[in-house]
Amino acid sequence: MKCFPYLAGSGASLLLAACTSTHPPLATVQAVDLDRYYGTWYEIARLPNRFQAQCVSDTQATYRPDGKAVAVLNQCRTANGKLEQAHGVAKVVAGSQGAKLRVSFFRPFYGDYWILELDPDYRWVLVGEPSRKYAWILARSPRFDEPTLEALLTRAAALGFDRQAFIRTPQPRPAR
Repeated sequence: MKCFPYLAGSGASLLLAACTSTHPPLATVQAVDLDRYYGTWYEIARLPNRFQAQCVSDTQATYRPDGKAVAVLNQCRTANGKLEQAHGVAKVVAGSQGAKLRVSFFRPFYGDYWILELDPDYRWVLVGEPSRKYAWILARSPRFDEPTLEALLTRAAALGFDRQAFIRTPQPRPAR
């Protein structure tokens, strides 16, 4: 693709990003049964990000059906022990069989939430997005075994995520 230094219009940044991307396309799982995915997931590890900078422990997400959308409740504990919450909505990307969602906590802005690896029994999941800037390892339990975590970090690295940048999320007092 030939790229020009002076691109105009709202599509310019998207085109420019496509020109400079060094990552191959990001593959997701084939399909996700949202009825099985609904419920509470505990954050085991994540790539650091600005919108979770205040979160020091007990981070979890709860998903539930909301008409044709998915209601999202994220919560975490801050350094002073306060439990913070953020309510959002997710929409399934057409044709993705539930493996790709667009999530918003500040409408009208949406971000990608792609399911990259999923345990057949829905006990753990690796979530990320195409730029590889954001990723999470979530589990149904706040306790997680080290071999599975290591395998998921290795998988994330194979997909182009920075394995060394992942931080673990303490779960000493998970909210319910």
